Amino acid sequence: MQYDPVKKSLGKIFNKTPQLRIFFYWLLDLLLLRSWYVHREVKRWAKTGRPNASALDAGSGFGQYVWWLSNIGEDWVISGFDIKPEQVADCNKFFFDMNLNLRVNFKEADLTRINNVYEFDVILAIDVMEHIEDDEQVMRNFYQALRENGVLIISTPSDCGGSDTHHHSHNHGVAGFVDEHVRNGYNMQDIEVKLKRAGFSHVESRYTYGIPGNIAWKLSMKYPILMLNKTKYLFILLPFYYILTYPFAFILNCIDVTTKHKKGTGLLVVAKK
Repeated sequence: MQYDPVKKSLGKIFNKTPQLRIFFYWLLDLLLLRSWYVHREVKRWAKTGRPNASALDAGSGFGQYVWWLSNIGEDWVISGFDIKPEQVADCNKFFFDMNLNLRVNFKEADLTRINNVYEFDVILAIDVMEHIEDDEQVMRNFYQALRENGVLIISTPSDCGGSDTHHHSHNHGVAGFVDEHVRNGYNMQDIEVKLKRAGFSHVESRYTYGIPGNIAWKLSMKYPILMLNKTKYLFILLPFYYILTYPFAFILNCIDVTTKHKKGTGLLVVAKK
């Protein structure tokens, strides 16, 4: 399934005013379970991290994580890197309009070619690594870009059904839910080995999107996106759909984020320099 056209359509709707865009960010934070996990890790790091931290959102997209970072760290300097020039221009305009351009900036960048050195205290790579073939080069670049005691936080699909595929699918050429992925999911041990090979001294990973989170994802993301791929007129029905389904998804997300999973379709990886 092509995910990008749906994202573009949503972006056009919610980009009409700054208030609508902020509301969109709030909705994404509610709907996307990975945001819950990432926010929790950043807050943990912030308790002992530098007060005037420098943060990078690698693969910044709509800019929702940059927006969130700009609100939890009022003295943080935040960068967003994205390969799509239209996304970069759009985000720079929004943050300029919000008078945040002095400490927030976006840059067009290919993560396999960035050469930042000792620049960031925290790097987020949220749903990015599964899109990049040369992932080890990106990991080396992240390591080089981090300051001493810096942290890299990765959220990505796992090989336990990540991207909505299953182990038996790999042998039959079955694509995942999102066509733009170059890999359907990471093996936990594999990504840890790659990060250590890149230079990271301490790597911890855990499964996300266990059974509760996976059900919530289907209710809050998969089924609505499938419907929108059929016809954009279903945008009109989305508010009514979420009124009925989101209370259940919210409870399931709460269970997921407070449970240790033996397996899950997502991975949260925290790598320290």
